[in-house]
Amino acid sequence: MSTHSEQLAPPVTTFDSLDPRTGDVVGTHPVHDAAAVDEAVGRAREAAAWWGAMSYDERAEVLTRWKGVLTRRVHQLADVAHRETGKPHSDAVLEAGLAIDHLGWAAGHAGKVLGRKRRSSGMLMANMAATVEYRPLGVVGVIGPWNYPIFTPMGSIAYALAAGNTVVFKPSEYTPGVGVWLANSFAEVCDQPVLQVVTGLGETGAALCRAGVNKLAFTGSPATGRRVMAACAETLTPVLIEAGGKDAMIVDEDADLDAAVDAAVWGACSNAGQTCAGVERVYVHERVYDDFLAELVDKTRQVTADASSESKIGPITMPGQIDIIRRHIDDAIAHGGRAVLGGPEAVGERFVQPTILVDVPEDSAAVQEETFGPTMTVCKVRDMDEAVRLANDTHYGLGSTVFSRSRGMEIASRIRSGMTAINSVISFAGIPSLPFGGIGESGFGRIHGPDGLKEFTYAHAIARRRFTTPMELTTFRRTPQQDQRFVQLLTMMHGRSRTLPKR
Repeated sequence: MSTHSEQLAPPVTTFDSLDPRTGDVVGTHPVHDAAAVDEAVGRAREAAAWWGAMSYDERAEVLTRWKGVLTRRVHQLADVAHRETGKPHSDAVLEAGLAIDHLGWAAGHAGKVLGRKRRSSGMLMANMAATVEYRPLGVVGVIGPWNYPIFTPMGSIAYALAAGNTVVFKPSEYTPGVGVWLANSFAEVCDQPVLQVVTGLGETGAALCRAGVNKLAFTGSPATGRRVMAACAETLTPVLIEAGGKDAMIVDEDADLDAAVDAAVWGACSNAGQTCAGVERVYVHERVYDDFLAELVDKTRQVTADASSESKIGPITMPGQIDIIRRHIDDAIAHGGRAVLGGPEAVGERFVQPTILVDVPEDSAAVQEETFGPTMTVCKVRDMDEAVRLANDTHYGLGSTVFSRSRGMEIASRIRSGMTAINSVISFAGIPSLPFGGIGESGFGRIHGPDGLKEFTYAHAIARRRFTTPMELTTFRRTPQQDQRFVQLLTMMHGRSRTLPKR
């Protein structure tokens, strides 16, 4: 089968994707240079006219067929992600399944969210009919991450496609096989270059930023996000940035401790801790701190990382991340922190065993910087005011978690983050109707939900005159009498002071 990626200009060089558990080669892929990227974007530009002209129902039919292919072959897709990231196969299936569910939601709701709707024209413009619709931008570039190489980029790809855009996808150099698999599977249901993949290293991503796409969606580190923004600025290309987090979990004194512990273990250790919206900091009310910590250590001890098929977590996918994890643990201990589980000896060549740190100063690297490993800091707090203050004391602002039987919504409303899960963990990511994204160093823009669909469109407002009135505003034929009537109407509408109720 000929794929859209294979129709690009022949590459000069190639690179390998490796199994992080063993170092074995999983696949060999082309390094697409700037010329190849430009060619892909040019092809996408031509296809965008065809794809964007389709009705929402017609696009939904194509995307639904693709959803069927992904569902029937979910284990094949998961196997590629399993081999390239090292994560357990079952976790890769879960990731792919959630991505499929988002694809179905985007395809089914795009017309309702983006289609033309009437708006009130107001009293001053009562003779006008007002409507707004959300039109596709054209070509969307997506630069995906390696930690969730299916779910995260599909949050942009599915929503951009459903909104009527074509997509050029550059997967991480650590997981190119996943991107190629997704593009090939789409080519089975659509013979136009609506979804293409370009593979390579950082230079390929930079080329995509400069290739004239109409928007660029990026997921990665804040440092790389800044470089992406700088490259896109050269062509005034708007960007969507998801740049990680240092997410906090708050445990109130009335929390279900068993559920809170289970959530903390999963949030901190699943995917070997390589989760942007995972749990890295835990703030626990002093009245339940000892019980929580004892149970947390006991449950986390049962999670081990190794190369066996029974291992609940896999290796650290990106080799350079090992040094960051080691530095954070060493720095925490050097500044008075204690490892009640794991510690420096937990950091191996490929695998990191879960580590729980306590008594760690709030200004240490382990608390302030994204670790991206199976570690967590646990801190005792006097009350929820202190918990919220410490949770908000970060440059990031992606996700957060609250466990409380009686005050969950109250506490959650005070947390400065784009998303919060109450009495659950990372659940917001699995709900297609909710937006996903952060603030601060975590980036800006949203994927998922109605916000995610609108992220890849522009609003087109239309005002249509229905009838003439004695008070036409946008003409040089206005008379002094008409101007006087305008002021009278304006005074009637807006001139009176409104007394606000006392709080």
